[in-house]
Formats: sequence, C-alpha cells, structure tokens
Amino acid sequence: MFTQTWKKYLAVIVILMKRSANSEQSLAMNHTDFERAAGGRKIKYSFNNLYLNNGRIDNTFKLSPVAREFAEVLQENVTTKGLLRQQQFAFTMNNDFQLTIKNLTPVSVDEPVVDADSHQEA
Repeated sequence: MFTQTWKKYLAVIVILMKRSANSEQSLAMNHTDFERAAGGRKIKYSFNNLYLNNGRIDNTFKLSPVAREFAEVLQENVTTKGLLRQQQFAFTMNNDFQLTIKNLTPVSVDEPVVDADSHQEA
C-alpha cells in the first residue's frame, strides 16, 4: 500500500541516513502522498522508534503498516541494505509526516597513537 510512496522518498532518505552519522536528520514529507496510498482508509501514519539493527527489525510485532512497509523498502534497496548491515538506526514519523533518522551506531574511540620519537630524552 505504501511501498511506492516510500520509494518516492528513498533517494533523499539514503542521503539522510549517511548524514545521520554526524547528527539526527529529518525529512518533511507530503501528507497527500500517504493519504492517497491509504485509499481513504483511516490509518495511523505515525510510528515511534522503528529500530533497525544490523539489517534486522528489532520490534516487528508492534509495527503499523506504514512502518512495516518502510522497513521492507529499506531492506530491499541495495544502498540502504548496506548501510543497515553496518550501522544501527532508529526511525520515527510524527503526525506531521516528519521522518526522523537517528544513527545509534556506537562511535569507536581509537586509542591515541603515541609517536616513539616524541618521547625520547635529549
């Protein structure tokens, strides 16, 4: 039902997923796209905390059709599939059709490399 709608926004979502490594990203979407896809049926469009961890949905049983189809589109796309396998994401969409993307991948803190030459005594 919503697959085509999500595919319409997929190129921008890919960019925002890549940018989310630095900060939370959001995308304002057109409500009429989703309302047309619903075919006049009353559906809850918003969803909270859709977690995708290493390419898998962490909370499948609670997902609305909008969230479930969004996750499926992400898992089917080659680019997003690669991002999802390497990183952890949380997606939220509010009633104003604002999609928020959070990258939850822990930042690896590398130990500082000590230069042996800088610690020699004169």
